[in-house]
Amino acid sequence: MTEKPGRMIHNGEEYIADAHGGMMPVRLVKPQDLLEDEVVRKIMGYAEELSAQVARFKGHTFDDIGGFDALLAQEYGASKGGAKGNKTLMSHDGLMKVSVQVQDHIDFGPQLQIAKSLIDECLNEWSADSRPEIRAIVTRAFNTDKEGQINRAEIFMLLRLEIADRRWQEAMRAIRDAMRVVATKTYVRFYRRPVQDAPWEAVTIDMAKAKEVAS
Repeated sequence: MTEKPGRMIHNGEEYIADAHGGMMPVRLVKPQDLLEDEVVRKIMGYAEELSAQVARFKGHTFDDIGGFDALLAQEYGASKGGAKGNKTLMSHDGLMKVSVQVQDHIDFGPQLQIAKSLIDECLNEWSADSRPEIRAIVTRAFNTDKEGQINRAEIFMLLRLEIADRRWQEAMRAIRDAMRVVATKTYVRFYRRPVQDAPWEAVTIDMAKAKEVAS
């Protein structure tokens, strides 16, 4: 008898691994539990194979794009796309495109606390009923979420406000000085369309977003 994954044969009796790290005789396990074990192992086999395939595809994709950039650099002395690496490659018929986006993850240094103090000075001197929308933005910006992170989107909104107060200007300078890139991540997205004037449709690789396919 051939041993199945997670099982073993000892003295002619088949055993299956349990959740406590031991081995239990298969004859003592409920049939539905054995069936569940087989279903999970079958699905995981496909999932691991697909995960490895996606990893290989990702590697090949970046290799191909890097090779194309190297060719352009050799030919023209520059790569396709912006300084941060954002670029879009398109098929000659305009029906397929590959979009590369580079996103920085920004954190804030200790200068942010100085900015908060200067902003508080401004708010305390302004009358209580003036600029309520600014007060709301400041409150949201410096309120931390459940992970202790400040609201970056609201911080960036503060930077877009045009306020002449010198302390406010110094606070905005402190915020800009506090900004630092702690990580960079590159995303590749794929699109196609049936004809040139049709809207682009994403070619989805993310399982959570994939369309259901009838079997």
